[in-house]
Amino acid sequence: MLEVRLLGEVAVLVDGRPVDAGSPRQRCVLAALAVDGDRVVSVDRLMARVWGDATPPRARATLVNYLSRLRGTVGAAGTAGVVRGAGGYALRIGHGVVDLHRFRDLRARARTCADGDGRVADLLAEALGLWRGDALTGVDGDWAAAERARLHRERADAESDLTDALLRLGHGEDLVAELADRVAEWPWDERVAGRFMLALHRAGRTADALAHYRRLRDRLVDELGSDPGAALRELHRRILADDPALRPGSPVDAPRPRATAVPVTPSQPPAVPVTPSQPPAVPVTPSQPPAVPVTPSQLSAVPVTPRQLPAAPASFVGRRAELDRLDAARRAPAGAVSVTSIAGAGGIGKTWLALHWAHRRLDEFPDGQLFVDLRGFGPDSRPMEPAAAVRGFLDALGVAPDRLPADPHAQAALFRSLVADRRVLVLLDNAATSDQVAPLLPGGGSCTVVVTSRHRLPGLVARHGVRPLLLDVLTDAEAHAALAAALGAARVADERRAVAELVRACGGFPLALGVIAAHARTRPEVPLDEVVTELRESGLDALADDDPTASLPAVLSWSLRHLTPRQREVFALLGIAPGRDTGVPAAACLTDLPPAAARRELKALQDASLVDRDARGRYAMHDLVRAYATTLAQDLAEPVRQAALRRVVDFYLHSAHHAACVLDPHRTPVPVGKPAAGVHPDRPADEGAATAWLDVERPNVLAAQHTAAAAGRADVVWQLAGVLSTFHDRRGHLRDDLVVWRTAVEATADLPDPATRALAHRRLGRACSRSGRHEEAVDHLRQALDLAGRARDPAEQANVHHTLAMAWERQGDDRRALEHAERALALHRAAGHPVREALALNSVGWYAARCGDHDTAREHCRAALALHRDHDNPTGEAATLDSLGWIEHHTGHHREAVEHYRHALDRYRGLGDTYEIAGTLDRLGHPLAALGRHDEVRRAWREALELYRDQGRDADAERVRRQLDALDDGPAHRHPHGP
Repeated sequence: MLEVRLLGEVAVLVDGRPVDAGSPRQRCVLAALAVDGDRVVSVDRLMARVWGDATPPRARATLVNYLSRLRGTVGAAGTAGVVRGAGGYALRIGHGVVDLHRFRDLRARARTCADGDGRVADLLAEALGLWRGDALTGVDGDWAAAERARLHRERADAESDLTDALLRLGHGEDLVAELADRVAEWPWDERVAGRFMLALHRAGRTADALAHYRRLRDRLVDELGSDPGAALRELHRRILADDPALRPGSPVDAPRPRATAVPVTPSQPPAVPVTPSQPPAVPVTPSQPPAVPVTPSQLSAVPVTPRQLPAAPASFVGRRAELDRLDAARRAPAGAVSVTSIAGAGGIGKTWLALHWAHRRLDEFPDGQLFVDLRGFGPDSRPMEPAAAVRGFLDALGVAPDRLPADPHAQAALFRSLVADRRVLVLLDNAATSDQVAPLLPGGGSCTVVVTSRHRLPGLVARHGVRPLLLDVLTDAEAHAALAAALGAARVADERRAVAELVRACGGFPLALGVIAAHARTRPEVPLDEVVTELRESGLDALADDDPTASLPAVLSWSLRHLTPRQREVFALLGIAPGRDTGVPAAACLTDLPPAAARRELKALQDASLVDRDARGRYAMHDLVRAYATTLAQDLAEPVRQAALRRVVDFYLHSAHHAACVLDPHRTPVPVGKPAAGVHPDRPADEGAATAWLDVERPNVLAAQHTAAAAGRADVVWQLAGVLSTFHDRRGHLRDDLVVWRTAVEATADLPDPATRALAHRRLGRACSRSGRHEEAVDHLRQALDLAGRARDPAEQANVHHTLAMAWERQGDDRRALEHAERALALHRAAGHPVREALALNSVGWYAARCGDHDTAREHCRAALALHRDHDNPTGEAATLDSLGWIEHHTGHHREAVEHYRHALDRYRGLGDTYEIAGTLDRLGHPLAALGRHDEVRRAWREALELYRDQGRDADAERVRRQLDALDDGPAHRHPHGP
């Protein structure tokens, strides 16, 4: 029996025993499917749930690999499976397999029971018993965090429902301890206070119940200037009067007190009312001091409706999702003030978005609109004091100057009183800090507040329940529409190619697009091709302007004013770091900081909207922001820059080296020497961790090779290519493998060591062969053989012969391939290297089979299999099992062939070797077809087809597609020849 657990650590159990659910990312895929049950989840949505906004290159191929492994995991029970649906995947499972679904089913059954039915408490207790800790434990990322918070709210609601059910059944004393914890967590919530008082009274602790009421009343009076709500006062009166309906065992409904204004954090969902017949509790509003009475004498003679909004942007495109989110925030439940904070980099379009939305919704704010530029970032370095902003608001609201309170806190309270019951929009632009904004927030639920800032203002989110809206760049379509609106549709259509290049160069950055459009409008006689050339040659200088507010470098420079000197240096170094994103360990090496300190500096840059942090905890910059950071890096001392680049390149080299050794411990490790001082490489503990590390960091390792080449570090260049080889083989990164070894051959051309040059030529020859460049492959392999001979390195000579065998096989010359394989076998045997001997035995067996000598082939492959198993080499074992499958199929033993192929697939899946998985699935289909098992053939070939496409192996993909089309056309297609 299968069980999938999400309410705690994500896990899979078969017949009560846990099975390996894979890496954290693979468990995230499982959770992303399981929450939706049998419904199909689109591939795009799956990737968004797993990687968030920063989907890595080839994420689709990685996702397919995770799904392939999960098929084996959940299919172990024989009752479920990961299946492909229209545009996505689904987890086909029986009812009740996922604990989350059982939890929700039990809650739904409880809601159908009548009031006072004892089954309600039993059902809810059973539902809550399914929880084993925080939901989705062990799964990281933004989606998981949001889902975890949502599930936490469901759990809290269920706990409150259970408490209400027990109170209706007359319980009391047994609930005191639990409710005491809730009171400590939510000290301002009058609903929780009411439950606690009732439980204390029923426990015979009436004095404690009354004392708790007095403490809450005193706190409300002292800090908020108000008494408890009517419902809580009524409950207090009934407890004082010893109302019989409140005594232990009395099945009564507790009164529903109001929800006092308190801050709400994501971990504190609003408590639900005790009485089920009451309407749902409203969300708790941010904590504010009480409103003060406003007398007519404080106002001017004529009531004023402020209309302070600046004009709407002349042309505004896109931002549909962000506008929808602002609309949704405006529809906050009654009693909850709507506050949204729009955060993003300078020039990203925060103010335009806020103004465009505000002007579209003017009719919803008949009592006025207030606007203030808080000058957090701009040519003037001093932000506006909150008191000055409040004074401006009071003036706009018509308060007579001679009636203003002298104390700033009193002025803020007066402002809140004036807008408490009015439908007013407050737009706070360009805020620097949370403390600058907090005094300007209304206290009532009738107002709407929009804040814009380059900082994310986490204090507002934590203390005041503000909804954050992080603004990113425009899409290509939106950027194109922006240029069309600025330059005219006719010009954009006439110069389509140049417009596409401008869109690409600006990367969706609104201010950059605006600067380009302004330059083009003021010089209509200049073709856009020349603007493109200027941008390409001048870089950021082309986006500068005499007006600092319209100059991208100037706007970005203002973001640095709130940074420390150390944070500015970190920002500059990130601009020259290899790769498009950076993890904390790499950043620590780059900046020569301890990881905790590096994380703090990155967080400061993130809060300043200079870097973005994705769901994986990695930091990246927009291309234009990176270009600006790179210009700042030129101001650093040359030794500082070079030392930073040496450290980060060594981090990637040595971390990838550790990962490569874990992936294939039988391959001769690349000699990498010692890292630079201050480098602490990552050390993946197992194959799953090594594969996951390389999946994420491979683009940065590739970029590190370019950095090393530019610095003239020839040894590091070929070493970086070497540590990626195993991973490139398993993932089918053929083009990247070709590029890194071309770079390695160029870098090592002048090295005196022929052995190193031989290795580089051999690996480049292999990459050329796998990419269909046969003549180039043979040329490099012959150079490698000559260099290995000069180095008197028989082991390398054997490796070259092994590679030549593969190259000739790809040309269809199996006889010549067999000759090279036999030479490799002889050399490896003479060297006494059993694992390499096993690889050569399998190679000889494979080519002998292709030449029709199946007995010799079987003998060599069985000997190879025994050696691989003796030396625990799963890679070689999988390859040999694949060879045996081919031999058995071509000798008519189709069932034995299927068994060998399936064992090979198990090992390849365990290794994450999607390149070989595709080929083995392809070959598996043929004996299955010979046995008439066509449904299994289709599953195998469809998965192979998808993998081939993901790996860019178009010829193989087309061949498999034709095999699928012809599967049922006749016997000729059911007994095909091998590849």
